[in-house]
Amino acid sequence: MDEGRGRGICNYRKIAKKLIRYVKQNHFTHIELMPLCEYPFDGSWGYQCSGYFSVTSRYGSCHDLMYLVNEAHKAGIGVIMDFVPVHFVKDDFSLSYFDGTALYEYPQAHDADSQWGTANFDLWKEEVRSFLMSAASFWIDVYHFDGLRMDAISNAIFWHGNKQLGVNEGALNFIKRMNFLLNERYQGKIMLIAEDSTDFPNVTKSTFDGGLGFLFKWNMGWMNDTLRYMQEDPIYRKYKHDLLTFSMSYAFSENYILPLSHDEVVNGKGSLMVKMPGDYFWKFANLRLLRGYQMAHPGKKLSFMGNEFGQFTEWSFHKELDWMLLGYEMHQKMQAYTRDLNLFYKNHDQLWAEDYSWEGYQWIQPNDGDNSVLAFRRIDKRKRELLVVCNFTPVLREDYRLGVPKPGVYVPVFCSDELKYGGGGYLSAPAESEAVSFREYAHSARFRIPPMSVTFFSHKEKKNVISPENTGSDK
Repeated sequence: MDEGRGRGICNYRKIAKKLIRYVKQNHFTHIELMPLCEYPFDGSWGYQCSGYFSVTSRYGSCHDLMYLVNEAHKAGIGVIMDFVPVHFVKDDFSLSYFDGTALYEYPQAHDADSQWGTANFDLWKEEVRSFLMSAASFWIDVYHFDGLRMDAISNAIFWHGNKQLGVNEGALNFIKRMNFLLNERYQGKIMLIAEDSTDFPNVTKSTFDGGLGFLFKWNMGWMNDTLRYMQEDPIYRKYKHDLLTFSMSYAFSENYILPLSHDEVVNGKGSLMVKMPGDYFWKFANLRLLRGYQMAHPGKKLSFMGNEFGQFTEWSFHKELDWMLLGYEMHQKMQAYTRDLNLFYKNHDQLWAEDYSWEGYQWIQPNDGDNSVLAFRRIDKRKRELLVVCNFTPVLREDYRLGVPKPGVYVPVFCSDELKYGGGGYLSAPAESEAVSFREYAHSARFRIPPMSVTFFSHKEKKNVISPENTGSDK
């Protein structure tokens, strides 16, 4: 929040206790901060930097930031910072024509000028490489960040981020060297994350194996396809079913993070809640389904502030979130859903222990576009599994047959349609397997699938089944 350089601006130190308590209460594991290098223009959100070794003074002193990070670590919360190694502001008090020549930027204007009105770093120069590698290390050494999310890596891989212009070999060599040295120095104890929207291969492969050396890469394809699908009226979703299934054709080609980030809730795009079709009730149902599907899909998860309680207005750097919405029942229930979903995720290895291999995922029903239903298995290293069923329409599916991997009873253990989360209470019942083959499975079961919902089922031997208490309505 920025209201007049002195009024209403959050301070690193003052916000620490409240922020960390909120993060812990809602069972998040990490905080990712947008860039904190000093920057002149509030509207750049920190992505147009001027001081690569300076903490922005908007929110307090360097010691205040150290305090925030240390307090997060004491609470078991990791802290990641966005870092911008590709371009910088053109203001004459910064790096632009620093010694009267194009020292940090390319000498040719067509290479130097970026799409954001900034100057591209000349990443072929050794002095520029040294400067940026030192800056990246500085934030880890001095402020103890657990990772850096590198912004605009697409623009380092290809000239101006355009594949048609070819690979920028000098910039690519810099990225490899920087990541190699950071990984060597910190012995794999930091997260290096690439914001990259290209299909350039091996971004998250080790530099020893010819990769770029990042630990994770943002899955922009999943984000774009999933949001396009979710914005469709449910009656038309059957024609877009491939938007849901396509991500699995490349899900294990990199170590992905599934981002629902600030970029999707600004500049007229509207909040996630506003993107969802339907009336007030169904908007919440769609948002719960989206978040549940994100948590079940392979890959680590990222969500921007406000998504967790159903912010209606899009994000603005001018003001804080609409916290007053938590005075309304449906937003309280949305927050409760996020909190319980995060805890469910953390407590079930099946959803994260095998995120980057087919060992942790298997389709059960990928092709039912007519009913807009997806079903799949998530499996951990000990071969324990959860069966996940998503219904992307507002239609209750009774006696919906799905193949199951082994005989027994499939008991619902978490559902987005519970009354306590703002749902309709059309809860699933335990589904007992039958010796009826379905697709490649020798056994199958008939499931009750709530409308516009995601439901997680756990397998039990028949003799061990205890019907769960119905926490919803008796529908």
